Amino acid sequence: MDTTRRNLLAAIGVGTGLALTGTVNAAPKESTEAQPSRGTEQRNERVDALVERLSTEEKVSLLHQYQPPIPRVNLDSFRTGTEALHGVAWLGEATVFPQAIGLGSTWDPELIERVGSAVGDEVRGKHNASSGGVGLNVWSPTVDPLRDPRWGRNEEGYSEDPLVSGEIATAYTSGLAGDDPEYLKTAPVLKHFIGYNNETDRTTTNAELPPRLLHEYYLQFFRPPIEAGNAVGVMASYNRVNGRPMTVSPLLNRFVREWAPDSGSVLNVSDAWAPMNLTGAQEYFESKETARAHALRAGLDSFTENGSDSSITTDAILGALENGDLNHRDLDEAVRHVLRVRSLLGEFLPPSEDPYADLTEEVIGRPAHQELAREAARKQTVLLKNDPAVLPVSEDDSVAVLGPLSDRVFEDWYSGTMPYRSTPVDGLRDRFGAEQIHTAVGADQIALRERSSDKYVTAGVGKGGGVLRLNGTDTPSVQLFEAVQWTETAWTLQATANDRYVTVDDDQLVNSAERPAGWEMVQETFEFIDVDDGVLLRHRSSEQYVAIMDGALHASAERQSDAARFVREVRRDGVETAVEAATDEDIAVVVVGTHPLIGGRETRDRETLAIAPSQRDLLEHVVDAQPHTVLVIESSYPVRTGVEKQLPSILWTSHAGQETGRAVADVLVGDVSPGGRLPQTWPRSVEQLPDITEYNIAKAGMTYRYGQEDPLYAFGHGRSYSSFEYENLRVSPRGTLDSDDNATITVRVTNTGSMAADEVVQIYTTQRHSRTRRPDRVLRGFERIHLAPDESTTVEHSIDHSAFSCWDVTRRKRIVERATHAVLVGSASDDIRLRGSLRVDGDRIPPRDLSKETRAVDADDWSWSKIELLDRSRAEGTVVGMSDGSWVSFVDVDLRSKPTEATVSVARLESGEATIELRHGSPSGRMLGSTSIPSTDDKYEYASHSVPLNGASGNRQDLCLVVRDGAVRVNMIRLK
Repeated sequence: MDTTRRNLLAAIGVGTGLALTGTVNAAPKESTEAQPSRGTEQRNERVDALVERLSTEEKVSLLHQYQPPIPRVNLDSFRTGTEALHGVAWLGEATVFPQAIGLGSTWDPELIERVGSAVGDEVRGKHNASSGGVGLNVWSPTVDPLRDPRWGRNEEGYSEDPLVSGEIATAYTSGLAGDDPEYLKTAPVLKHFIGYNNETDRTTTNAELPPRLLHEYYLQFFRPPIEAGNAVGVMASYNRVNGRPMTVSPLLNRFVREWAPDSGSVLNVSDAWAPMNLTGAQEYFESKETARAHALRAGLDSFTENGSDSSITTDAILGALENGDLNHRDLDEAVRHVLRVRSLLGEFLPPSEDPYADLTEEVIGRPAHQELAREAARKQTVLLKNDPAVLPVSEDDSVAVLGPLSDRVFEDWYSGTMPYRSTPVDGLRDRFGAEQIHTAVGADQIALRERSSDKYVTAGVGKGGGVLRLNGTDTPSVQLFEAVQWTETAWTLQATANDRYVTVDDDQLVNSAERPAGWEMVQETFEFIDVDDGVLLRHRSSEQYVAIMDGALHASAERQSDAARFVREVRRDGVETAVEAATDEDIAVVVVGTHPLIGGRETRDRETLAIAPSQRDLLEHVVDAQPHTVLVIESSYPVRTGVEKQLPSILWTSHAGQETGRAVADVLVGDVSPGGRLPQTWPRSVEQLPDITEYNIAKAGMTYRYGQEDPLYAFGHGRSYSSFEYENLRVSPRGTLDSDDNATITVRVTNTGSMAADEVVQIYTTQRHSRTRRPDRVLRGFERIHLAPDESTTVEHSIDHSAFSCWDVTRRKRIVERATHAVLVGSASDDIRLRGSLRVDGDRIPPRDLSKETRAVDADDWSWSKIELLDRSRAEGTVVGMSDGSWVSFVDVDLRSKPTEATVSVARLESGEATIELRHGSPSGRMLGSTSIPSTDDKYEYASHSVPLNGASGNRQDLCLVVRDGAVRVNMIRLK
């Protein structure tokens, strides 16, 4: 992500008016040369003709994010990349829907398609209002799997499951793309392809994706929206996959274009500044020219780097053409991709034929979108617990609304500017009336007294605040700060003098910030550090301690010894105030959670899932004082409060946008029963999680698919105010499911409770026998249904035979194994109500034939912690990096021909020799043969080595390749 790009976009237009002095998009041209007809074939022919008319320099200019106008052929300027993750971001006021994790928790594709359509309308409205200044190529949604909740961008994804994510993403992109049969409303690009789930060292991380998981899991998050024709391409991720930067990965062409209905209309873009990393942090190429050439050949079409300055990109591509790294055929192909997408957006149409010309700025934030935002915010809430049932709250009750998020609604990094904000306090006050609501933030109001001078820190009054200074007068009106703790070490200080946050401006502390914000780390967070004679105040963003200079507070001290000492005086105890409010009312609603910009976000992973200590302390005291306590967790990721057992009722919501408060109130009072379901597993603690860079979820036992151990809340979990009975499960065919048929699962569901409610029916299968380890269970279908009390419905779901396929590493293709599958139907992955079975016809995977060249990466098993999946060359292929004692295993090998020799293809950069052994059965099994591996002087230079074999015989035998005494890259093995 590029903050320069965000600033440039913000400059285009702030607010719904989008005041732009129009130089970006001139009046539509009437020349027929830029007006393709509506038929796809004719449109593409026109694009081809246009490409032929462009000079080399003009073609190259179209491969940067900021494409200049080319008046000679009637091309206007064009820019890729408008952010629209859950509303139009960074471009002033727009409808702000729940975070993507919240949209995922709805399990409601129909709703999400309507949300996507509303966002697409607002993008078009801003585009038309700015004379084209707001781009129509939207970089949304993010479909990376939510495999680890510590990921800083967890809130941007939909689910840990590819089916849930795929259906939600397909629905959202369908809405964004519009329903015109010929032209796109917007052109969505999916983020971030592929293997991107950590912020720490994100440009250099090597996400090791074994073939099975690559094909069965990671690719499946991206495939559905591309295959449906809703998304026009992907954004290549920052990281490496199996040693190779994704910016130059052949997976861009190999899969994304293969999936698309029209491979020539796929537009793949780089992430911000990622091309620079190829010769920078990743040190993958020696020259910019070679790097850009490799990226284009791999399938990248647009370079996002250096803000609006395209010169570095264009100079590098022209240089690559000149020195032979790139040919004109590859250049023309990329240019066609760009222009075809522009054509699909109707750029070359006369205004009278533009199907989206009526989408003006009047659509931005219109009442229908406000109501849709409220509906989405309601439907994404998840009832985690209600035992004993405190919810729903009676409107006759008096309610204490407490907690640091009770009267705040925050935007995240990819939010638009909310036109208004409804907080939980607002929502409940609207429902109950002010006389029934008692509020308390539950945070201390403090004064800071400087130790040496005995003077107090005072804040400025008015919206602009002022520099924080010392004052000898005890004046509470200007010296109190509300201190809210968001993580173990991050506090915000909100001055009561003007309700503004303390921030740092040119190292001076100023109470002027409307809300916490900033790139990398927000400027409005501080850490209190206890010392013998008081506390120090450390500014977390600058990592400087606060010192006193001429009576003013400055974040300027590098050492603790130079920092000011303060006494933190609690003038109003937040917990005591909250407990008093809770005991005075019938019900306590405590709203705690996370700040979307503090403790974890883009560029920063989180180290813990626990809520801040002061928030836990607040919860413990309130629930001790008031047994009728409802906890509302507002967060971007799974959290642990530590007091789940003591609390009777727990409701989760994402940071749900402008309608958060009204939606939460609707659910709390029972206007609607919560029907959301968790789209990812909630672990009990980070101790249950592997290293965040461990992408082998099968080995690590991550996600519900691979039996994540003893979760706090399971995948698919969610309670209701009502109850549902499942009966009459039927699985057809009763015989065997053949390859040209579909399985049909039907179940009857009845609302046995006393109120209308939604239920999410979930269908899982488990393959009982397989040649290899299969997932513990796989979600095959789901449907969100609404039933009145005593109402019943039959849910029917069809599963295609091919859905049961797996990746066969022995033949490098998808196959369906002949097997029996358990069919599990219920309300969550751990709440199965009915069970059946289904026999599926398919292949019996034959014994491995190693008489053909077999890639080492297609092994069945390995000493995972001791090997590394790496790039065979800078252009393509994957090898296994192995070191002393590491091994790979090939299972069920056919040795009936009694091979006497093996050939291994190996590279070794280091001097000296390593040894490769082939052993029977296990890494310590009987030695069949060995050979020495000398250096090849280059990690990409492979040599074939012969290994004499003795005693290799039998059918379905296991063969282990073991490395001793050094490091090698193993490419291929073959038996003779």
